[in-house]
Amino acid sequence: MADRGELTPLDDNDFTRVLCVVAHPDDMEYGASAAVATWTRAGKQVGYLLLTGGEAGMAEDPEQVRTVRAEEQRRACATVGVTDLTILRHPDGMLQPGLELRKDIARQIRMFRPDVVLTANFHVEAYGGLNQADHRVTGIAVIDATRDAANRWVFRDLAETEHLGPWQATLLLVTGDENPNLAQPVDQRAVDAAVTSLQCHQAYLRHLPDHPDPEVFIPEELRKGGEAAGTDYAVLFRGYQL
Repeated sequence: MADRGELTPLDDNDFTRVLCVVAHPDDMEYGASAAVATWTRAGKQVGYLLLTGGEAGMAEDPEQVRTVRAEEQRRACATVGVTDLTILRHPDGMLQPGLELRKDIARQIRMFRPDVVLTANFHVEAYGGLNQADHRVTGIAVIDATRDAANRWVFRDLAETEHLGPWQATLLLVTGDENPNLAQPVDQRAVDAAVTSLQCHQAYLRHLPDHPDPEVFIPEELRKGGEAAGTDYAVLFRGYQL
């Protein structure tokens, strides 16, 4: 955790639109959704882009699981004020880095036209262990696709056939990074919304018998962020100017 002096408050007056790009349903619900609830309450537009349907995360038939997890994600989005949800059909657990994935993300960036693109920790070591493969692939693809979206000579057919011209986001945020430099203060209402958003994934959480109680660990993590940032609660990010 960064020392308090290393953290800069995130100035949310600098942006109005945020696109959150993650691998699976529930990936946004481990604290970052508290920031989302804060932004949407302030009138900002937040969209979620999920690269997979999370169909490999449960024991049942993958197509059945895809439907269940999509509905749980829609409910989770509603708790934090997100109405723009896109779920792609890349295979859960088998995301492949490359041009196809980059193009799909760049397309959504050009469509949504965000000021901020948000993704999750993509380092090899994360969350006290080895990071999951889809998370690693997603983060790198998001970095590349954010640049691709701004370059008129990359994926030219997006402009020529889909009429999606270049779009330059101004900030990339990484949630769950162990070396944060930005802090988004959040209040109790946002903390409660974040807890509820994770609780919406009931079917998925039933397959994780050792999963910690959202009512306990989500506030604890956000309180730790607040201690580092000098406030009651905060979501911490690693931020990169684009």
